[in-house]
Amino acid sequence: MSKLIIAAAILLALFHQDFWWWNDVEPIILGMPIGLAYHVLFSLLAGGLWLLAIRYAWPHKLEEWAEGQTQHNVDENQKTTEQ
Repeated sequence: MSKLIIAAAILLALFHQDFWWWNDVEPIILGMPIGLAYHVLFSLLAGGLWLLAIRYAWPHKLEEWAEGQTQHNVDENQKTTEQ
């Protein structure tokens, strides 16, 4: 799943620049030009992609390791201050 999310992020990065609608200022959706409407949709897709990344590609093992290291450091600091 994480490879699919990475591929989608790369695809979004490629489609970020909408050079094909730079000169089109005719209002299309709710009075917005197509370029602005495109970026609204793009922003919603990017937000959805990051939600998927957090849900399915978050490095839980790395986070658990980091929390364990922090707890270990806190325990060691408490031992040294008690002595």
